[in-house]
Amino acid sequence: MFKNTDRLAYYLMILPGLVFLFAFTFVPLFYSVIAFQRFNPALGITGSPWVGLDNILFMFTLRDARQVFFNTVFIASMKIVFMLLTAVLFALLLNEVRVLTIRRSIQTMVYLPHFLSWVILAGILRTILARDGMVNNLLGLFGIGPIYFLGQPNLFPWVIIFSDVWKEFGFEAIVFLAALTAIDPTLYEVAELDGANRFQKMWYISLPGIAPVIVLVGSLSIGNILNAGFDQIFNLYSPIVYSTGDIIDTYVYRIGLIQGQYSLGTAVGLFKTVVALILIGISYWIAGRYANYRIF
Repeated sequence: MFKNTDRLAYYLMILPGLVFLFAFTFVPLFYSVIAFQRFNPALGITGSPWVGLDNILFMFTLRDARQVFFNTVFIASMKIVFMLLTAVLFALLLNEVRVLTIRRSIQTMVYLPHFLSWVILAGILRTILARDGMVNNLLGLFGIGPIYFLGQPNLFPWVIIFSDVWKEFGFEAIVFLAALTAIDPTLYEVAELDGANRFQKMWYISLPGIAPVIVLVGSLSIGNILNAGFDQIFNLYSPIVYSTGDIIDTYVYRIGLIQGQYSLGTAVGLFKTVVALILIGISYWIAGRYANYRIF
């Protein structure tokens, strides 16, 4: 009787999460049918005329849509690459810090941005990167004129990429720090007896020791190649940088909700979902093939 009551309590604890998941993940899937209709809100889903694949085919003819897909893949892939490199490098360097107080202080400082929303960080970045902001004032000391980082199409994607890396690399490094603790300490002791310095121990012991985790994290990241970060870009971009900063999520929001092209917006979102599902399958296959990772 006690076990059944205890189990019921656990079920009640996860019930709100399941309701939230069902309401905002599974229920919207039924409305994907809008992508195959000329949707009219006054007629509803049942009354709107059926057009088949016309919306999806029309999507491929739009120059804006092709540019948006390129922007999404470019920004997301660069985020994955730089995030992985930065997180691994930070974990290796932090692992070499022997003073526990200093290590914890550094960890706290680099973890903090992860817990701040992009609404807050966007305001901070806009202030720092403004024409009269701290960065441009610093550049002025070297005779460099003011640069509008958030208003130049060629610079905006890199601001997005590196600001996201700055925000998340500390939190992403947690899994690599955990992997470093699993390395046999006797390997470092033997290497030290052989005269290896810290860099050599890091290169020949620490890095190979976490290589399977690096492969696993990198391969699983492939599934997010179409998620370039809606919250971040929505709070930082403007019409002047649409050519290089507009991604699938912001494009769907703008044409679907702002311009009222519900069918086209749904078609773009549905296409992204299908491609993302395929990429997730590929990423799990790579993780299983090269990192021996299985979830079922």
